Amino acid sequence: MSDYDVVVIGAGNGGLTSALSLAKNGLSVLMLERHNIPGGCATSFIRGRFEFEVALHQLSGLGTEEFPGPLRNTLGELGVMDKLEFVRMDNLYRLTMPGSLDICLKADRAEAIAALKEQFPEESSNIDRFFDLLYEYCTQWIHVTMLRDPKASKDKYPLYFKYALKSTQEVFDEFFQNPQLKTVIGVYWSYQGLPPSKVTFGDFAIILWAYIEFKPWHLKGGSQALSSTLLNTYLEAGGDVRFNCGAKKIMVSNGRVTGVITEEGDEISTDRVVSNAGTATTYVELIEPEHIPNQLLRELGTMTLGTSFVSIFMGFDQEPHQMGIDQTTNFITTSPDADHVWDRSKTLSTPEWLLFSCYDVDDPDFSPKGASQGSLVTISYAKPWLSVPPHQYHEIKYAYAQKMVDTLAGVFPAIKDHIEEIEVGTPLTHMRYLGHPGGSAYGFDRYAKDTEFFIESRSPIKGLYIAGAWPGMGGFQPSIQSGVTIAKSIQKSMETQGGERS
Repeated sequence: MSDYDVVVIGAGNGGLTSALSLAKNGLSVLMLERHNIPGGCATSFIRGRFEFEVALHQLSGLGTEEFPGPLRNTLGELGVMDKLEFVRMDNLYRLTMPGSLDICLKADRAEAIAALKEQFPEESSNIDRFFDLLYEYCTQWIHVTMLRDPKASKDKYPLYFKYALKSTQEVFDEFFQNPQLKTVIGVYWSYQGLPPSKVTFGDFAIILWAYIEFKPWHLKGGSQALSSTLLNTYLEAGGDVRFNCGAKKIMVSNGRVTGVITEEGDEISTDRVVSNAGTATTYVELIEPEHIPNQLLRELGTMTLGTSFVSIFMGFDQEPHQMGIDQTTNFITTSPDADHVWDRSKTLSTPEWLLFSCYDVDDPDFSPKGASQGSLVTISYAKPWLSVPPHQYHEIKYAYAQKMVDTLAGVFPAIKDHIEEIEVGTPLTHMRYLGHPGGSAYGFDRYAKDTEFFIESRSPIKGLYIAGAWPGMGGFQPSIQSGVTIAKSIQKSMETQGGERS
């Protein structure tokens, strides 16, 4: 008899949703979390009178009650949708290139197209053609990947087969001439971590289309509200959890999971483990090497750790409108060359891409009355930070942050005079709190070769499942849904085995 049907390692988005889904369906589940709170990236922290949101900027895939997206259905299945409060964002984003461009796109196809045509009239017909492609491609993608049409073919879904693995930059170059137009339409590349020249159009198209169709959303109480609600609902369903208790080893025998050893030395027997600790950590640190197939090790050796971030959390003593802030999501870039921007993220040079989120614009209750908060982020790989001598770390960290704030002040001059609280996190900070190699938030860099077209997502070790961003696409929606998908796979396998349980 096993101690538990399933042990879940890590209480991030994927771990929480898999644990909850399994517990709701009557399985005995134990969740282990090395931190003292649930959430992973989906957490908050307090400084002074502010509770700062760590990672969530725009929640995708929710949709409306009349036109529900996949995430709304998922949260409904989990029994938490009615326990959470969401605020719809009317705008996708504002993008500013200081001195040359300032444009805001609505979360509506017609209005976004109109704004783009007004800014780039010479490209009007190209803009129409591109959005026609975007929508038709995504329609075909749904039939092939979501509905799994058994008769899918190049003839039936020509756009899907033509464009899925093309680089986003190739498609932009096919349709557009103006570099700034490519920058405006392509800015969501930063939500994936690779520039348009390296991210597939298939991955990029789905993100842009989903934000337009299902709208971006803000979560009242921030992402910690989601994590806490998932945890509480899991406990109500009978699940067990241990905080401040990570997993030390996943035990394997004859190619099958047999249990977990905790950091406290407890041995817990189980036939199934869901690891939300990341693919690299799971296979390199939690499982003895003799149990890892050589083919898997070769695949891991070809992958690269995805980007982390430098994040600045600022509490202001004024409301947004008093500082000239009228959009929640603001991208600022000083270069239309995304490859150049990305290359700089591998150095400690002044960043040329920033995302500034001011949640109080759409949610006036997010901060204390008369105040507001903002999150200023730039993509940054861990490698250059790991080479900084410890005695120089704080000096370099705050000098880097100062450059980011200076760039932000070029767009919102008033902010410097109204910063009440400020906290800075680098990739090393994210490494410490997430426990991910390189502080990666998106998992591995998702090149075409690393997509599901070429990589098997199922573990070769029986009873082991990997949840979260690492085995697929990064971001909140994919990681939340990954846990539910895994839970359904586990339930199906148990039914196939005749309902075997502890």
